[in-house]
Amino acid sequence: MFDRYNRNINYLRISVTDRCNLRCRYCMPAEGVPLLNHRDILTFEEITAVVKAAVNMGIDKIRLTGGEPLVRKGITELVGMIASVDGVKDLGMTTNGILLSQFAEQLKTAGLQRVNVSLDTLDADKYRILTRGGDISFVLQGIQASIQAGLNPVKINCVVTENSDEENAIKLKDFALRQGIQVRFIRRMDLETGVFSVVEGGEGGNCGICNRLRLTANGLLKPCLFSDMEFAVREFGAEKALTNALEAKPLRGCYSLKNKFYNIGG
Repeated sequence: MFDRYNRNINYLRISVTDRCNLRCRYCMPAEGVPLLNHRDILTFEEITAVVKAAVNMGIDKIRLTGGEPLVRKGITELVGMIASVDGVKDLGMTTNGILLSQFAEQLKTAGLQRVNVSLDTLDADKYRILTRGGDISFVLQGIQASIQAGLNPVKINCVVTENSDEENAIKLKDFALRQGIQVRFIRRMDLETGVFSVVEGGEGGNCGICNRLRLTANGLLKPCLFSDMEFAVREFGAEKALTNALEAKPLRGCYSLKNKFYNIGG
C-alpha cells in the first residue's frame, strides 16, 4: 500500500510488551517506568487480527519488538500465530539477547526467520554499566544459539554517539566479521528534540524511503516514531486504524513527546 507521498508501506513493527529485563541508560531511568495494566495490552488474538488486516492491505514484513519481546509470556506461540498468516513473507524480532539462548530454537521452529540483537559494546564491564546490571555472556550465548538455530541473518544493532569509528563500534565490526553476521550502527536518537539520522548499514532513519508503521503494546497504530499521531485499534478497528495511520504518515519525522523507546521500540 502506498502513502500520500508514494512510499510503499509494507512493514509493520509490533511492540508486544512495555516490559524489559534491562535498564539501559539511554532508554529508561534506573528505577524503571510505570507499566501498562495487563488489560490494556493487546492479546495475541488482537495482534494477529491486526497482522491479518495489515497483510490484506499490503504489509508483508513484520518485526516484533518491545520493551523486550522475550519477556512476554508465550512469545513463541505469538510467533507461530503470526507466521501462519498467509502473506507474511518476512518475520523478524529485535531483542536484547539476554534470554535468546533459551528461545532461539523454539522461535525458529515457530516460524521466526531472523533476529536483530541490541549490543553496544563487547566489554563486559561497560555492558554492565550501560545496562545497569546486564550480563553480556548471556547475549553472546544468544547470538551463537541464533546462528546455530538458523535465524538468518543474525544482525547486531549497535548504538553509537556519532559513528562507527568509535572504539566500541570498531570492536563490534571485527566481532561481526569473525562470526559471519551483520552489524548496523544507529546514532543515538532523541525523540523529544527530533534528533535522528540514517542507520549505517541499514535503511532506518531515511524518511524518503520509510516503509513502516508501528503498533504499540497497548494497541496504538503510529505512522511515525517521531510523531505523536496515533490510532487505537480497539477504538477504530484494525483496518480503519491502519488506514488512518497510512493517511497520516508524515513526509518526515519531527519529534515526539508521547513516545518512549522502552515502549515503542527503536
